[in-house]
Amino acid sequence: MIEASALDEAVAALRAGGVIAYPTEAVWGLGCDPDDDVALRRLLHLKARDPAKGVILVAASIDQLAPWLEGLPAEQQASLAASWPGPHTWLVPDNGRSRALVRGDHDRVALRVSDHPLVVALSQAFGGPLVSTSANRAGEPPAMSAAEIRATFDDELDAVLDGPLGGLERPSTIRDLVSGRVLRS
Repeated sequence: MIEASALDEAVAALRAGGVIAYPTEAVWGLGCDPDDDVALRRLLHLKARDPAKGVILVAASIDQLAPWLEGLPAEQQASLAASWPGPHTWLVPDNGRSRALVRGDHDRVALRVSDHPLVVALSQAFGGPLVSTSANRAGEPPAMSAAEIRATFDDELDAVLDGPLGGLERPSTIRDLVSGRVLRS
């Protein structure tokens, strides 16, 4: 069960341009508002992540991702809808909605509708998708607990939304929507 005060604190941090940590399906993630370039730059700096790589957006429902899906053919939208919610991240052609720091040096944006109860509650309370990238410094293994988050990032985060991981052994599959090619399994 999610404590309302902890959820409220995390949402307030996101709305204030903060960077938070939260559990996902397989590992802990770092997140921020995908429309806040200052927060995005800070998140990438905390991770020491190359901005060219881009980040994933995670949502509570396909409806939250509608602005990123506008213009997709019906058959591609059907493929997405059939796989969500769940641990399936899709690289979707960017329709101009994505910020450069979300997309990186790519012409696609990585999107997922989560079935993790805490991620769903967080996205619903925030009112839209969040950035979701593994909670680690570049080259290090991702955090697997709130204790590891605190050891790695100490007081650099604006909120830590504690809770259990979703039980998967590895992060979501990443697949290109147009080609069907699997980039991470």
